[in-house]
Amino acid sequence: MPEPIKLTVSHAPFWHNGSQVFFKNYHILLATLLAVIPGLLKYGAPALSVVTLSIASAMIWELIMNYLTRRPISIGDGNAALLGMLFAMMLPATTPWWVVVVGTFFTIVVGKEIYGGLGGNPFHPAVLATAILMLSWGSYFDFNEALVNYQFDFNPVYPLALAKSFGTGAVEGFNSLDLLLGRQVGGIGTSCMLGLIIGGGYLMLRGYIRWEIAVSFMVGMFVTAFCFHQANPEVYASGSFHLLTGYSLFGAFYLATEDSSSPVNFIPMLIYGALGGFLAVLIRNIGTHIDGVVFAILVINIVNPIIDKIRPKTLRKVANYA
Repeated sequence: MPEPIKLTVSHAPFWHNGSQVFFKNYHILLATLLAVIPGLLKYGAPALSVVTLSIASAMIWELIMNYLTRRPISIGDGNAALLGMLFAMMLPATTPWWVVVVGTFFTIVVGKEIYGGLGGNPFHPAVLATAILMLSWGSYFDFNEALVNYQFDFNPVYPLALAKSFGTGAVEGFNSLDLLLGRQVGGIGTSCMLGLIIGGGYLMLRGYIRWEIAVSFMVGMFVTAFCFHQANPEVYASGSFHLLTGYSLFGAFYLATEDSSSPVNFIPMLIYGALGGFLAVLIRNIGTHIDGVVFAILVINIVNPIIDKIRPKTLRKVANYA
């Protein structure tokens, strides 16, 4: 009898193209700097403190969880640093230190590590943490109140809050160019829309994020906002206004495209992104929250497993046995 051969089979992927996780994370980190640096220049030392504390505490939380769960040390892959950066980008520059630390705890421990670590999380960790903080201590995300002591060379109000309270007439002073260049109050890394566009475009061209999700998210937002605006232009803002304010472009490029919580098939990615954009505008216009991007992304994260099962019959290969 032939001697039995022992075969060792590992988990997928079975073929590797040579790329590594930390390269992707570091490229995304570099892309975020295009939006973060203008925020640091605008908000100064307090913003730098929030960003550095967020990244450092996120890495410390992951290191602690690595020891508690007896897993290999994983902070070298850059994912904890990236999540800390993404979380900090959504915060006002004056966020208290304890809010940052609690937020990174929810990001790393609750949003990532309890699901097994990298790749196992069903929700975007930074989005989950931000939603928890918004529901628990919403006053810290009131940008008009948080940044009241800053002196700007533009109208120092949060455009979405103004549009939500007084309609489109209250935001006529904001043109698209001003919004694009970051002449608006917002998160440390979410108000310079030009930086987000350039960074997101770079990541799409390099293949680090899926263009199908980002583009369909923006299209979903624009079309939904356009329909609302056409129905009542005195109350609802235009599609371009919605795209260039709040967390819109940040959500499209950096949040909705997270690998673990988004689809992997073409048609599901288009549906996933468009649904997120639709829900974001819906929450903004008729919901109780000023910016609906965070909650919209949580919803599409929940339905992601169902959406990813959609397989149009025309895209299937049918074997012919005749």
